[in-house]
Amino acid sequence: MLEIRRYICGSLILVACLAFSLSAETLWPRTVVYSGESCATAVAADYTGDGRVDVICNAGNATRLLVAPKWTEVVLQAEPPLGLIHSETMDVDGDGDPDFVGARYSPGLIYWLDCPSRPLQERWKMRVIDERVNGIHGLLVGDVDTDGKPDLLANSAQPVGPFKNSLVWYRRPKTMNETWDRSVFARGDAPGLSHYLGLGDVNGDGRPDAASGAKGGPQDSSGMGNWFAWWEAPRNPQDVWTKHLISAAEPGATNIHPADVNGDGKTDFIASRGHAQGVVWFEAPDWKRHDIHPTLRGPHCLVVCDLDADGDLDAATCAKDDRLAVWFENDGRGDFETHVVGRDQAAYDIRAIDMDRDGDLDLLVAGQASQNVVWYANPVR
Repeated sequence: MLEIRRYICGSLILVACLAFSLSAETLWPRTVVYSGESCATAVAADYTGDGRVDVICNAGNATRLLVAPKWTEVVLQAEPPLGLIHSETMDVDGDGDPDFVGARYSPGLIYWLDCPSRPLQERWKMRVIDERVNGIHGLLVGDVDTDGKPDLLANSAQPVGPFKNSLVWYRRPKTMNETWDRSVFARGDAPGLSHYLGLGDVNGDGRPDAASGAKGGPQDSSGMGNWFAWWEAPRNPQDVWTKHLISAAEPGATNIHPADVNGDGKTDFIASRGHAQGVVWFEAPDWKRHDIHPTLRGPHCLVVCDLDADGDLDAATCAKDDRLAVWFENDGRGDFETHVVGRDQAAYDIRAIDMDRDGDLDLLVAGQASQNVVWYANPVR
């Protein structure tokens, strides 16, 4: 009887694994942009002004510009060596070209590299945004104060320092000699090692609200992690925002993005538990949890966008522990089908961007454990 039970159990596991593998369509064409050292973050834009999308990553503590189409490497910054955990790209100085924004976790540092007029020949000057926040795991570009200009959000996740367990946003200075205006919108009420941020109007008042999650786990000395929450923006976004808990039982919480998942006009959330397992969505207004994929291990990164151009919002991740890149196809009502994009690929970071300028969104993946940067060409449309 015991052997029969083992056989049945093993058969069920095999069937489940086959079902997951057969959910794939054709694997997406994969291009290796960089390989050699561990890479936690990568962003893409036309940094050289030639009409092609380039990549900037931080690998082996050096910030590297990888120039399309041959991915020629230009080291932008090697001294001092800075191991970055996250990054963004934005036109910081308003001169029409994309600059690079990087974040070191601890001791905390946020800075930007100014893209020069000749990006392949001239030095990219480093300018500090903030070095008083500590435990910066997420950066996000968005128009927080609705003035039509991009702002920058970050977290200060460590339980030490002047802005411990907090979330902040920065208004760009008018001149590059001024300091960035820091506003602490979640003042001490984001404990448990917060990770990435999301931005969107959750309550329909016309003001963008913010969301985040905290991983908890053995590194969380406070024991106050494992949550997803959103913060309601006040009329003056420089004031402290009001926290609303979405769920307090989310081990390994890392990513959360506002999105109308089921097309009912209400803002829901799609989230991942990247230091544990599972991708879920929370249905407004009571935040009922729905599984998108309950067993995917290590979905540390997450993007939410319309990958198949059918008018609803899909999601994608690359699981650092299962080493699978996947996208989740939304049927428009909040039911998702899993499709495998690539295998044997780990990640800490993922971005959705039209890498080949063919009109659809591709996936750019920074592989920490796989020590590479790759992009997957979207064949869905």
